[in-house]
Amino acid sequence: MGISEKLHAAGRPLLDAQLAHPTVVGIGRGDLAEPVFRSWLEQDYLFLLDYVRVFARLAWQAPAAHLGDLVDLAHTTFHDELSLHRELSASFGADLESARKGPACAAYTAFLLESAADYGEGLAALYPCMWGYSQLGQRLELPAEPRYRRWVETYADPGFAALTVRIAEMIDQADPEPARAEALFREGMAHELAFWDVP
Repeated sequence: MGISEKLHAAGRPLLDAQLAHPTVVGIGRGDLAEPVFRSWLEQDYLFLLDYVRVFARLAWQAPAAHLGDLVDLAHTTFHDELSLHRELSASFGADLESARKGPACAAYTAFLLESAADYGEGLAALYPCMWGYSQLGQRLELPAEPRYRRWVETYADPGFAALTVRIAEMIDQADPEPARAEALFREGMAHELAFWDVP
């Protein structure tokens, strides 16, 4: 069993907790209260700006075989995923320009940026976001409400699943110390769960 497979096994209980979280359940049903999703969009927008910085910090350390993947992920996150957030934010009346990080966002981004000081550990720390959202996209039903449906479809896309698989391969190739990688992955999964408790 590779390191990434061990991470999946360790993360499943916290993934199940995310699937049961009222915010995630509401997105999947398409009936989440708009003020909740509006707040979540603002926080996740700020998170993704730092997520791009994490990819960039890891790209600086990456072996040649991984460099293009990390540059592409930074580009896709900045241009495609943030564009989705801007589009959804407009329809929900979110104020991205005035948004400020809440405690969950601040704690999570600080954890990721600090973990990215080490290449293999940084990959393990950022993996919960990609793996978790890929799993949510595959497991949630597509809601009838078009805005929530667009969100689910984004993370259910096979292309997003393929990016997640690639990060898993890169973790296995980077070969971080297994116990440390698992500890960081579990901590990242805990941050993911806490992030759904929008301020």
